[in-house]
Amino acid sequence: MKNTTTSPWFARFPRLMGAFLQRDYLTQLSYRTAFALSFFGLFFRAFVFFFISRFIGDAADEGLAAYNADYFAFVLIGLALNPYFDVGLTAFARALRQAQTTGTLEAMMMTPTPVSYLVIGSAVWSYAFTTFQVFVYLLLGALLGVNFANANWVAAVVGLLLAIVAFASIGIMAASIIMVIKRGDPVTAVIANVSALVGGVYYPLETLPNWLQAVAQFVPLTHALRVLRLSLLNGATVSQLRNELLILLLFCLLLLPLALFSFRYAVDKARQDGSLAQY
Repeated sequence: MKNTTTSPWFARFPRLMGAFLQRDYLTQLSYRTAFALSFFGLFFRAFVFFFISRFIGDAADEGLAAYNADYFAFVLIGLALNPYFDVGLTAFARALRQAQTTGTLEAMMMTPTPVSYLVIGSAVWSYAFTTFQVFVYLLLGALLGVNFANANWVAAVVGLLLAIVAFASIGIMAASIIMVIKRGDPVTAVIANVSALVGGVYYPLETLPNWLQAVAQFVPLTHALRVLRLSLLNGATVSQLRNELLILLLFCLLLLPLALFSFRYAVDKARQDGSLAQY
C-alpha cells in the first residue's frame, strides 16, 4: 500500500482539500432545509435592495459618480463580497469550535498532516459555497439591469484573491484565540461591526464623517470593495487599481504570517496544557 504521507505536498494537498470538501458537502446535504433557506435569504436581500434603489431613484447618484452606476449596482457588489468577509472571519473559528465539541480536533492534530493544511481544509467548503453565492448575486444583478459589459474580470479576480487572503488571516487569528481561551465571538463581533460601519458595503465612504473615513483605510474590506466596484462597474485595469491592490497586498503580507504564527503558537500551547479537547 502506498504511503501517502511521503507524497510531495503538491500531490497531497488537492486530495486532502477534496476530502474536506466532500465531508462538509455531505454534512450540508443532511440539513437540506437550512441549505435551501440560505438561497432564499440571498434572493430576498437582492430584491430588497433592488426596490430600495428604485425608491431612492436619482437621489444617490451624486455620491456614486465615481462608480458610473446607480445605487443597486453599487450595493450589489457590496452584497456579493460581504459573504467572503463573513466567511473569512468565522469559518475557521466555527470549524475549530465544531471539532472541539465533537471531539475530532485532538485526533486531527495527532495526524502527520501539516497544521496549515488542516486550517485551510476546515474552510474549503465555506469558500466554495460562498463563491457559488457570489455568482448567483452577479447573475441576479445582470437580470435586474446591472451592466457588466465593461467589467475587467482579471482585475476583479486579483483583488478578490488578495481580499480573501486578508479576510482569512483575520479569521485564523480569531480561531487561535478560540484554541487558547475557548471563546472568540467577541473578537470577531467587534471586527465585523466596525467593518460593516466603515467598510462601504451599503453606502459610499464619503457619507461618513472624516474621522471615520480615516478609520476605514485600515479595514481590508474598504479597499477590496473599491477594487471590485471600479473593476466590475468601470472596467478599471490592474494598473489603474495598483494603489488599492498594493494596500491589499500589504494587508496580506502583514496579517498572513501573523495569523499562521498565532495559530501554531495556540496549537503548541494547547498541546502543552493538554487542552486540545477542552471547550
